[in-house]
Amino acid sequence: MNVDLTFILKSAILVLSGILLLRVSGRKSISQMTLAQTVIMISIGSVIIQPIVEKSVLRTIIVAAIFIFTLIIVEWLQIKFNIVEKVITGKSKIIIENGQLQTQTLKKHRLTVDQLEMFLRQQGITKMSDVKKATIEPNGQLGYELMEDARPLTIGEFKKLIHPSMLNPANNPLPQNQESSQSQNQLFNEITTNHKEDHADKLN
Repeated sequence: MNVDLTFILKSAILVLSGILLLRVSGRKSISQMTLAQTVIMISIGSVIIQPIVEKSVLRTIIVAAIFIFTLIIVEWLQIKFNIVEKVITGKSKIIIENGQLQTQTLKKHRLTVDQLEMFLRQQGITKMSDVKKATIEPNGQLGYELMEDARPLTIGEFKKLIHPSMLNPANNPLPQNQESSQSQNQLFNEITTNHKEDHADKLN
């Protein structure tokens, strides 16, 4: 079986070049990509495939590099100018406010109530009334803030609720079983220490 080494070499060069160029473009996952990033990545994928069948590997790498350079410029413009970010990427839109569904915003983004409920269920939210504010992000993901009564208890809140004396065990006498446990631990420590000393004496 004849192996076309040129074909293998071209494929390897294109894959490595693609990885390098995508590495330069950033670390965002597919779910975090903006519209501009998605278009550029799809275009690069299409362009990189062409030279495997055709001839020009160098030209393909140059074109892919131009795509990445264009993407970097677009992202820089979005950072510098708010209007560019608004036009190209878009802004977050409120779809739930104080437990109330914003139906007009849903219609504008062609999002059904069933799809929204699916997103909420995936986040472990069972009632829409528990949501203080929910937004649809430019990358299509859902952001939300729960009502105060529906939020999980944090460590900071728990510390405020419990008695201050519980935060400082030194102020409280240990139960008898804990004291005996500690004394047992000390006994084991003494045994270990004595064994080490015995071994040291024997070695000396």
